[in-house]
Amino acid sequence: MKNQIAITLICLFTSISLFAQKSVGTPEQLKAFLKTTTLVVLDDNPLMAYNQEMKETVEKFWKITKYEFISNADYDKKRKDPKYSFLTLDQVFYDKDNTKAQYNFLCLSLGGNYKTQSDMPQLCTVPLSYLGVDEESYVYKIGTLIKFIQNHIKITSENPNLKEGNIIKYYNENISSIKDKTLYLVRDELDPEVNSEAKIRESYPHKIKMVTRDEVEKAIKNSDPNVVFLHKVGPEGSKQVARCFKVIMGASDAKLYYFDYHMITDKFPDGLMKKDFKQLSKQ
Repeated sequence: MKNQIAITLICLFTSISLFAQKSVGTPEQLKAFLKTTTLVVLDDNPLMAYNQEMKETVEKFWKITKYEFISNADYDKKRKDPKYSFLTLDQVFYDKDNTKAQYNFLCLSLGGNYKTQSDMPQLCTVPLSYLGVDEESYVYKIGTLIKFIQNHIKITSENPNLKEGNIIKYYNENISSIKDKTLYLVRDELDPEVNSEAKIRESYPHKIKMVTRDEVEKAIKNSDPNVVFLHKVGPEGSKQVARCFKVIMGASDAKLYYFDYHMITDKFPDGLMKKDFKQLSKQ
């Protein structure tokens, strides 16, 4: 597990944890959250597919608190009110990266009389995409990420021993149960070294299926309990090249089976690699 690195948020927050799932609220913060109304902040561009997908997804899946949809202007007015929590799409970059690559993160935070936005408690942050990539590469996965955020709140509420230092290890312990699922993989999200079933089987003996993004979306919409899929956050051919986040999640319940990242180089391309499949094969 990698060390925590502070990152700078272009729009809202000044720093959050490197690993999205490392954000863990205190017992007091989590109790306070459950009493809030969650304000879902929509993008100022009404034509973004993100807005429509977020509305449909939250209306269908958000069960943990009451919710409302607001604009960025409303966020600025309401962020200091403790009766609210906020679900935002934040643009981020890492201070220590020379590349200054920018990412979209889904962030769940608590409102309150905090001096700056960076002081607002982060309860969960999830990498969604590189900034500027085609929305079609990620919007269909938002429903699973919304489910995951709620799962994360429940898990951390029920397990106060989970902290920022051990939460990723906790999630990665689910690797052993992946053998009972079919892993859906999109070919262009894989390292060329493992971009076929034959190549993958040299390192990973469990069920896999090479699919299209439409097939992943169908499995998510049908809540297929037998499917897990790769949520990869990479540059998708853009000029910004830095981290490749690799997340394996359940299509039905948004259970997290695997979380890791690597810096993209000629040796380590933008995709799931052979070493990841070896890790996924561990019992």
